[in-house]
Amino acid sequence: MPIVFVALVWVLRLGHRRERDKRLTTHCALVSRALGAQKFWYTGDKDSSLEESVRLVAEKWGGKFEVSHAESWRSVVSAARKTGCRVAHLTMYGEPFEKAKLKPPLLLVVGGKKVPWRVFEESDVNVSVTSQPHSEAAALAIVLYSLGLKPDFSGWSVKVEPNPRGKTVLGGSKKYK
Repeated sequence: MPIVFVALVWVLRLGHRRERDKRLTTHCALVSRALGAQKFWYTGDKDSSLEESVRLVAEKWGGKFEVSHAESWRSVVSAARKTGCRVAHLTMYGEPFEKAKLKPPLLLVVGGKKVPWRVFEESDVNVSVTSQPHSEAAALAIVLYSLGLKPDFSGWSVKVEPNPRGKTVLGGSKKYK
């Protein structure tokens, strides 16, 4: 199936390993959704459990968000390029992300196991949150937050209502405290 890039912000996670990376890749997908990305691609091991878990979160908490496996990172980068999107690779070796002045439309690439050198070469920009070892999910969250996206979570069946003391959860016709 051809990849069509129509979203403002996509995220591509490289080299998912089903047994070793299931939590981290899931966290990268959930961060992507919560902070306004429209689509999450991952390469490496195909993981139906990961896809189903993220799909259920999106269904329950609202909004439009997709997660898909890609055989090749190049196919996702190529699809992004065809629409004029900028490709930003998040790496601790890049220039500070604040200097890069990132803005949509954008494909954010986050690493996994050893990142191929071609990813560094084929990205428009290689950016870092710090030049120190850190979590891909943390770097992704900071960069997505800096974009100031305004995600739409309509269609929710569960929603948290901000509450400075305690918690208020709206679920269907019930209100929990």
